[in-house]
Amino acid sequence: MNLNDLPVGQAQRVKSIGQLVDYPELTSQLEDIGFIPGEQVIILRKNSFGGDPIIVRIGLSTFAIRKKEASLIEVGI
Repeated sequence: MNLNDLPVGQAQRVKSIGQLVDYPELTSQLEDIGFIPGEQVIILRKNSFGGDPIIVRIGLSTFAIRKKEASLIEVGI
């Protein structure tokens, strides 16, 4: 399951981060802000009109990310 599919309010752990062919540095940017394997992540809110942005909490930080970015983050228990 990827982060984009996670329901609002459900916590999971980051398993891995994929990579976009046309934007390879996105993976390291996501890791730099805390999306690393083992970290707990929770969706706080999704925009009801198309889902962008998605508001997530990772560790003690809260971020707004796009659905495209969230689809790269694999989560699970």
